[in-house]
Amino acid sequence: MSANIRWAYPRGIPSDRGTVATVGTFDGVHLGHQSVLEEINRRADAIGRRSVLVTFDPHPLRIVKPERAPPMLTTPVEKKEILAESGLDYAVFLSFTEALSQYQPRRFVEEVLIERLGVEELVIGYDHGFGRDRSGDPNTLKVIGNELGFSVDVVAPVSVKGEAVSSSRIRAAVGEGDMGEARACLGRAYSIRGVVVRGEGRGHVLGFPTANLMVAEREKLIPPQGIYAVKGVLRQGTYAGALHLGPRPTFKGSPPTIELHLLDFQDDIYGEEVRVDFIKYLREVEPFDSVSALVEQMKEDVEAARKAVDVDAQTI
Repeated sequence: MSANIRWAYPRGIPSDRGTVATVGTFDGVHLGHQSVLEEINRRADAIGRRSVLVTFDPHPLRIVKPERAPPMLTTPVEKKEILAESGLDYAVFLSFTEALSQYQPRRFVEEVLIERLGVEELVIGYDHGFGRDRSGDPNTLKVIGNELGFSVDVVAPVSVKGEAVSSSRIRAAVGEGDMGEARACLGRAYSIRGVVVRGEGRGHVLGFPTANLMVAEREKLIPPQGIYAVKGVLRQGTYAGALHLGPRPTFKGSPPTIELHLLDFQDDIYGEEVRVDFIKYLREVEPFDSVSALVEQMKEDVEAARKAVDVDAQTI
């Protein structure tokens, strides 16, 4: 069951049964990835094998071509949380190094997939590439599988609105503030995490107390600046909220911030980690001629956020 997923290194999986595995970066663990995971779980359950995902940290491009490495949709911690609900038996996080980047496809298959993981079935996405310079593809794997005695199957792409779901498509959506598109492809709201730190306290003075968030993961993809309708997920529960992301032009000299105002919430949460689920982009950040004008706009933002979150809850 999902609650029993085990985080294993390559030598940490018992060899008494074979495995049905998949390999990839799985950034975002989006609907296409989920389709692959469902397939390996189905196959493993049907024949009594273990289901295994092999993924990498950091993203391979950060080692081989760092200038082309994309910002991440999911940090390793986020990926583990999502995978914990996937039904997998094991998730193997391989440290992607310069040495590993030099492995030819056959060496990776022999040393990692067969010798260490006991793979008897391999299930991959339609666009899978692996090995040095991504020289391995589904056809390469099928040839190697025929030689070494394991089967290879390719899962077709999952389409949303007539277009294949991919991590790059989701990054583009998040980069444009299109949270509806990102959610449609992820199967859940796009989110970031931050620790609540002390700010200047202006929100409290204005009647809209905010939690100032510090996002530690520098590789995480942050949506563009703006005002958003969000959900804040805390230990105490989940609350509707409005998020300011970016500069504060009304207050000269104030640094950019990520400020979360939670609706119907008053507790002190300094030092706590909060997950922010993005529901809808509301408007751009803009300067106001007076503090009173800003306060009036904030009132409108809060009501717009409440409405957006309510509508979102009705459509889930």
